[in-house]
Amino acid sequence: MKQKTTRRIFLQTSTAVGVGFALGFYIPPNKKAMAATKGDPSIILKPNAFIRIAADNTVTLIIHKAEMGQGVYTSLPMIIVEELEADWDTIKIESAPVDPDYNHTIWKAVQGTGGSTSVSSTWEQLRLAGATAREMLIMAAAQTWEVSPDSCRAEKSYVIHSPTKRRLSFGALAEKASQIPVPENVTLKTPDRFKLIGKSIKRLDTPDKVRAKASFGIDVEIPGMLSAVIARPPVFGSRLKNLDSEAAKSIPGVKYVVPLEVGGVAVVAEHFWAAKKGRDALKIEWSNTANDSLSSESLRQKYAQLAKKPGLIARKVGQVKEALSESKQRLEAVYETPYLAHAPMEPLNCIADVRADSCEIWTGTQMQTTDQQAACAITGLKPEQVKIHTTLLGGSFGRRANPHGDFVKEAVHLSKAISQPVKVLWTREDDIKGGYYRPMHYSKISAGLDENGNVNAWCHRLIGESIVEGTIFEAALFHEGIDHLSIEGAADHPYAIPNQLVDHHAVKNNIPVLWWRSVGHSFTSFVVESFLDELAHLAQRDPVEFRLAMLEEYPRHQATLKLAAQQAGWGKQTSNGIYQGVALHKSFGSIVAQIAEVSLNDQGKPHLERVVCAVDCGLVLNPSTVRDQVQSGIVYGLSAALYGQITFQQGRVQQNNFHDYQVLRMNEMPKIEVYLVNSGETQPYGVGEISTPPIAPALCNAIFAATGERVRQLPIRL
Repeated sequence: MKQKTTRRIFLQTSTAVGVGFALGFYIPPNKKAMAATKGDPSIILKPNAFIRIAADNTVTLIIHKAEMGQGVYTSLPMIIVEELEADWDTIKIESAPVDPDYNHTIWKAVQGTGGSTSVSSTWEQLRLAGATAREMLIMAAAQTWEVSPDSCRAEKSYVIHSPTKRRLSFGALAEKASQIPVPENVTLKTPDRFKLIGKSIKRLDTPDKVRAKASFGIDVEIPGMLSAVIARPPVFGSRLKNLDSEAAKSIPGVKYVVPLEVGGVAVVAEHFWAAKKGRDALKIEWSNTANDSLSSESLRQKYAQLAKKPGLIARKVGQVKEALSESKQRLEAVYETPYLAHAPMEPLNCIADVRADSCEIWTGTQMQTTDQQAACAITGLKPEQVKIHTTLLGGSFGRRANPHGDFVKEAVHLSKAISQPVKVLWTREDDIKGGYYRPMHYSKISAGLDENGNVNAWCHRLIGESIVEGTIFEAALFHEGIDHLSIEGAADHPYAIPNQLVDHHAVKNNIPVLWWRSVGHSFTSFVVESFLDELAHLAQRDPVEFRLAMLEEYPRHQATLKLAAQQAGWGKQTSNGIYQGVALHKSFGSIVAQIAEVSLNDQGKPHLERVVCAVDCGLVLNPSTVRDQVQSGIVYGLSAALYGQITFQQGRVQQNNFHDYQVLRMNEMPKIEVYLVNSGETQPYGVGEISTPPIAPALCNAIFAATGERVRQLPIRL
């Protein structure tokens, strides 16, 4: 970020400007502007404003989405500045406080970041914010000069009178503009007038990150703060039975040993290492649970038994049973995906400072509203007494978007118990073993081909846990007993098949589960796109042509698939010892086609050489950011496809750290080419997660082309 400030100064100035005037307002989701607040012009008029303009010409943008590496501290300011006509090189960025006015425009009652919606959900909201401020400044200048507003224009933080070239800075106009009624209707730019949108703009948060000046949650320190590490139950659902803490208390620097209401035992010390050593010295007896005998194999058997019975119907078209019986050829398969950890580079952490009349929290979070609500429930305070300072996030992939607020609750409980500010730090092992995984899923799928090699029947049964059950999102995402996130990408695939049945069994394993980058799409794409490839092979048809023939009603899908095939030289590489696999998937409004290319080493083992990726994400704000996120999603998906799994034995997670929960290494990185489809869309769609779903099936389909072996269970074992 451009501003040079300490966190203390940030906290002091987030509600006031030290000198000069300020213009502040909010554009609510109903698209009607609220009137500007009257009052002392040295005070920010609306704490939930997106734009603050001070008399010294400082333009500060308040960003209400968490920056976790996806680039929202650049893309969202681009939207505002495009309409505001501020000087891009001088803007400053601040993270928004928790306030209902910052609630998600789709989620409504929640302030949060997720679902690849940061740009798509704020596109119109932030454009209106910028355009409204621009018009108010132009009106102020026109009144000052006694000219028509139509003769004035805004440019690089100035308003210019076109005929005379007179100019006034935004800062000079801020006081007068703050007295002007907010216009209810403003004119937005047409795409042909965009100056920033569509260009590759360097990210504003990169310089401080490169120089190690950026502050993540793990970096924050406040006066009087202690550090804590928590011993959590080794089996989910277990509770504290007996505790011997004498050895821990004898460790130099250890201050407190505190059993927590939310489970576990916290060791609080002057610094992290003392807390860690203290935790290692604890002697704890945990209660027995039903999960003590749980294993990955027993879960697999449970799922396989459920797959023999019909589930709740998610999609039904035609008569599948009859069509299958009449098919010329039939195929059936089982696909399995394991539990997965999120494993962000920055482990979970949270600082809480609970006092009699206030609670302050510093953390990298995607769910400010639910975290605030959790803190209120624990402390008995009102929402306005609980402040959350959203720091930069060192990755998340969904883990910091927990509506249960687990890592925030721990810190708040602990600070309340010891009456001091405390930072709770998770180790990497805590992070891997600490729960909230992507659910394990099992799919039984069958299909039939008619005499022309076309798919005439499709039956897909899914078994897995619900992510949203018991959360504030349940009402919106649960339909007729089915969690939409469990079947997305399977029940709504675009392929024209006359007879289809998709059903689902929900299971409960008492294992904490949560959305993981691309959520349900991450496993349904693997199943659907792999099985389509199997059907294409059975029909002796080209896998790309096979898909295109079923996508006549989806021109965006067709164009994306054709572009990927063209850029990869589809079907022309085998003579060079390169084998190709294809996958196509739509998620978060965007369409991605990928061609994976593998070679065989001297031992006949496949090696991934190149991934060609075509993307239709609608209107492209920043091509550079799109390409970065697409590459990132591919790497993340490859790590899961090749290595990722959380397994259980006697109720205990078997993985510990990156040595046995591996991620892709630099020497394994394939060449990635990203091509953007110009589809003519005027609306931007999601980007942060869209390339993760198709990479596993594209790779597995390429492996089949090279070896003749089908991969139906992840991670890949060859």
